[in-house]
Amino acid sequence: MRHRGASIIFYNNSHQVLLVLRDNIPTIPYPGLWDVPGGHIEDNETAEECIVREMLEEIEVNVEGCTLFHVYEFSDRTEYIFLKEANFDLRNITLHEGQMLRWFSRNEAGQVELAGGFDEVLADYFNSHPA
Repeated sequence: MRHRGASIIFYNNSHQVLLVLRDNIPTIPYPGLWDVPGGHIEDNETAEECIVREMLEEIEVNVEGCTLFHVYEFSDRTEYIFLKEANFDLRNITLHEGQMLRWFSRNEAGQVELAGGFDEVLADYFNSHPA
């Protein structure tokens, strides 16, 4: 069965998106790259249940009621992308997975290497949500 994932684009009032710097462990996919927060959908779990669980586990933030933005069919997986407005002060976020969180403008996000397929996802997001 094809792998399924759920990710969330947090966006703030400054038209920035929140990205996480993945752990730099050679055995994980895309080590040390910037990524949209998210994770793998477990058996008998919906995409929304997954993103709620993952964000509680990874950053202790409840994202119930987030909006489905788009479903992408990548070569290696189906990815459900959700949206949620958030104006986090990152000093108040407890990060349990990854090296760090950072807010990125459209230009800044375009200048870093992103994990699998998320350059397309962010381009679609910024194109549909112009500043």
